[in-house]
Amino acid sequence: MKYNKLTAEEERVILHKGTERPFTGKFTDHEEKGTYLCKQCNAPLYRSEDKFHSGCGWPSFDDEIPGAVKRIPDADGSRTEIVCASCGGHLGHVFTGEGFTDKNTRHCVNSISMTFVPAGEALPTPAFGAKPAVKQAKAWFAGGCFWGVEHYFEKAAGVAAAVSGYMGGHVKNPTYQQVCTGTTGHYETVQVSYDPSRTNYEALARLFFEIHDPTQADGQGPDIGEQYRSVVFYSTPEEKATAEKLIGILKEKGYKVVTEVKPASTFWAAEDYHQDYYAHKGKTPYCHFYTKRF
Repeated sequence: MKYNKLTAEEERVILHKGTERPFTGKFTDHEEKGTYLCKQCNAPLYRSEDKFHSGCGWPSFDDEIPGAVKRIPDADGSRTEIVCASCGGHLGHVFTGEGFTDKNTRHCVNSISMTFVPAGEALPTPAFGAKPAVKQAKAWFAGGCFWGVEHYFEKAAGVAAAVSGYMGGHVKNPTYQQVCTGTTGHYETVQVSYDPSRTNYEALARLFFEIHDPTQADGQGPDIGEQYRSVVFYSTPEEKATAEKLIGILKEKGYKVVTEVKPASTFWAAEDYHQDYYAHKGKTPYCHFYTKRF
């Protein structure tokens, strides 16, 4: 594969997962409008409107261009690495639950891993060998403790990422402690980003109904409370119809389904220690089990 030629320092960071010193990168305080690209393959990664100042010493973004960034749990289980989805070049790490922006997410990226194209200028052609970014769609499901729901969705074909968080409440940027009081109206929810060319919404919804008990009204397994109830959040009339169709099929089979179908609202990513919980702990879900129902 013919990627862009890198300097020794760029290789240290991009190929060998190094880190540049804080407050030294040229994009840390960069505020120009435009697009940030992968230094190794020219793939677009971030838009300037998603950049913010976090004070951490590295460029920070609260969102990526859909399909451009891949998340990989660190070998030590303590953090989540982010790499270019097109070439695998190391970018930095992603953190959630810090409350810097409404999206509650911080991509902490090495400046040296990126280049920049000002708004209005043409983007360069991706380097030979770079894979095109995958167009992703999103879906949201609440089915008890988000650790287990996230665990199963991350293993599903066509799923690019599953993020634990909160949806459905009336408090901005809620914390886990607030949600656990049952007074914010939020449900523990998993945001599923998926490739529509490899799977579809109905396949994900079917999986949802098979990895938790949709007949339990007061929670899920031993986790009892409002925040653990079963909900499908829809963003289109088609998603609503699909969820209702599947519930109808299950009821015809004799299941007393209590799953609610609600319109999607703001999704708040949960604190970083909730993400990839079972992968980091080396454990298996204690209250979610796959049961074939369709």
